[in-house]
Amino acid sequence: MKWCTFFFAVLPIAALGQTAQPDKVGPMIANLEAGIICAPPTVGTSPAPNTIAGTTHLISVEPDFVSTNRRVPAVLGIGFGVKSQARDPAGIPEVTMTISHPEMGKTNATSQSYATRISGESPSLTFYQFDFNYELVEGFWQMEASQGGTVIYRTTFEVVAPSEVPELASICGFEDLLS
Repeated sequence: MKWCTFFFAVLPIAALGQTAQPDKVGPMIANLEAGIICAPPTVGTSPAPNTIAGTTHLISVEPDFVSTNRRVPAVLGIGFGVKSQARDPAGIPEVTMTISHPEMGKTNATSQSYATRISGESPSLTFYQFDFNYELVEGFWQMEASQGGTVIYRTTFEVVAPSEVPELASICGFEDLLS
């Protein structure tokens, strides 16, 4: 059974500026793909004290990207993320995953992170999924994997109103949640 990490995480949006930044992919990464997914079923959780939810979700079936678009509709049940694979077959241990976005939640959080690893045997999926209304904040979101202060990869998505990408807003069949 393959385990992937699903997380509720967020780096200060000021670091992103007003426009999307180009991807940064360091030499430890063999392959990187980014895109949009539909909510997969979860099979458990893992502690993630530096996140709003306090946990990350574990999945056993890795979803395919339904689009490689970087403009993500702010719709409950839609997720976006990265599939990455390490050059070293042993993988990359002790990775810190950080996601940045505009302020959200009761504490106006702008940065959340958790520990993970990147496989060298097959792609590792890391994604953010909209489960709560407070998460539906529009603007630039950045996903960054690092180890010991060294950036392994960094990529940016733009979360937009569903009306800006209607073909993606309904791609997962969550049209009833578009209110």
